[in-house]
Amino acid sequence: MNMLTNASVTTMLPVVDMARARAFYEGRLGLHPGGFKPDGKFVYSVGGSTLALFPKPEGTRADHTAISFKVDGIGATIAELKQVGVVFEEYDFPGLKTIDSVCVLGAEKAAWFKDPEGNYLCIHEDISPG
Repeated sequence: MNMLTNASVTTMLPVVDMARARAFYEGRLGLHPGGFKPDGKFVYSVGGSTLALFPKPEGTRADHTAISFKVDGIGATIAELKQVGVVFEEYDFPGLKTIDSVCVLGAEKAAWFKDPEGNYLCIHEDISPG
């Protein structure tokens, strides 16, 4: 069955403060605003998928990565994001250690940061074989 294979995907992120969240996603991450939907969601088009922020006054926060953005040149992307005030997480656990904010996980490099709502976001880059 391939019923959803070609379906577009929307990532839904709850936010307590829509203005604060939008300032981060637009001002820090550089996403282009798509606008409000009738149900109160605010959407962004990101690389062929959709990110939707929806108001949730009581908030929720995942203890896992909510979104991972695939990038080319993770080091340059980290530098650009740090210039606009994004703070990256640093880890030193068995099996998960960052060096200059980057962790190598098998065939990819990854780095994590939080949005103002406390959601964990990631940027990752595939490591070329060979």
